[in-house]
Amino acid sequence: MNGMAETACGRSCPASAKQTRPQPRTDDRWAAAVESFFVRIRPWLRWVHATMFVVFVAIMFVPLLLPEPPEGATPFTHFTTFANYAVWGLWFPLLFLSVIFTGRSWCGILCPMGAASEWVNKVGLQRPIPGWLRWEGTPVISFIVTTVLGQTLGVRDHPEAAAGVFGGTMVAALLIGFLYGRRKRAWCRHACPIGRVLGLYSRMGAVQFTPAVRLPGEDSYSEKGVCPTLIDLPRKSESRHCIECFRCVNPKAKGSVRMHFRRPGVEIEQIRDHRANPVEAWFLFLDTGVALGAFLWLVLPQYQKWRQAIGAWAIEHQWDWLLKVGSPWLVSVHPQRAEVFLWLDFVMIVGFMLACMAAMTILLAAATHASARLSGLVGGSGTLKQRFAELGYQYAPVAMMSLVIGLGGMLFEPIKGSPWGLAGVHAVKGGLFLLGVIWSIWLADRILARQGIVATRRWIPLLPGMTGSLCVGVVWWPAIFGL
Repeated sequence: MNGMAETACGRSCPASAKQTRPQPRTDDRWAAAVESFFVRIRPWLRWVHATMFVVFVAIMFVPLLLPEPPEGATPFTHFTTFANYAVWGLWFPLLFLSVIFTGRSWCGILCPMGAASEWVNKVGLQRPIPGWLRWEGTPVISFIVTTVLGQTLGVRDHPEAAAGVFGGTMVAALLIGFLYGRRKRAWCRHACPIGRVLGLYSRMGAVQFTPAVRLPGEDSYSEKGVCPTLIDLPRKSESRHCIECFRCVNPKAKGSVRMHFRRPGVEIEQIRDHRANPVEAWFLFLDTGVALGAFLWLVLPQYQKWRQAIGAWAIEHQWDWLLKVGSPWLVSVHPQRAEVFLWLDFVMIVGFMLACMAAMTILLAAATHASARLSGLVGGSGTLKQRFAELGYQYAPVAMMSLVIGLGGMLFEPIKGSPWGLAGVHAVKGGLFLLGVIWSIWLADRILARQGIVATRRWIPLLPGMTGSLCVGVVWWPAIFGL
């Protein structure tokens, strides 16, 4: 044995220099352990899905059978209050935060809607997925319509509205699953109102699934293979459609897809190599604006002034229909809770939210266009359209933090009862938002570096993006610190 070592290394070679296999990195070992666990329990995930379906039904529909919660009820004293906090204080904000650490694991492991859609698909008509459903704008419209309808119905305040919106979404998932695709999740890929948002933010996630042997070409669409969200696995290069169901993972096969850990945000930093999608960039602008409108109409005193002015105008011009009680299918009509919306409220809320969406989209698109044009002037490679699509992703962190802080504000309520009180709430919200702004600026810098701009000139195209991120902070100020 010693002689063989000496022959290979020479007489002076120390014993410690004998050839050994390279040890896997710690993060690789952790990824392998997590992967192995989910591969083992994969046959049991159907029971997880069934349990989540029961939980969904309970949280959405049991409150309809219960008496009104008394004043001062808490999540520990009344189920209706618990259900409301479970959705808006835990599920909604933590779901968005979870994509940073685990990607779209919710969709593949826990979501009852996607699983239910796939269950009925097995016994459904399995028709080809039509072009209107495959259109890139379908999930964008789905998200906007659901968000607006949730506000006009008062989905955060009334269990009937929550049951209607979420129950209606479940019915849509079942219907699409029954009609389209062959053992696939056409709902998750093409129509889920939250799937596109989670897919966008999952590009910042610390988890990725990568084919061991990747074929050349861009990430493409395929109705063949094992992937339920129609990813052509040998060409997979992006995270947005991967729901992390682990069906494509087979550790014993050399060509299998494998799970890896990565630095959060690296896919966006290297977005040029991961198929920057212009539609996704525009959707980022749109969802930031419509979410902003969903919060501001509730807190801005100017909104009430505009409402009063338009109401007076309607009376003066005999537009009496605006002052009639709206349809309970479209607006909140709950006289027992002293909330009855008129058609005026429907028009105002929808108009205000769409106006906020348009204004924010114009602002962010203008800032991104300026960055993309300046990038080209200081040496950035690629076409203007390509640079625009890539730089649009820089706002992902600040947009996600805005959603969590503004629309998931109930998450921070327990801090009020702590020794830190309201100041603690403001500190946590402000810290999260500052993190989002800093991360967005960092991503912009890395994207510009990949475009080939030297560090000494990178600040020039960086300025418009920084301005856009700070503007998001200004308009979301009421969500963080109040008026």
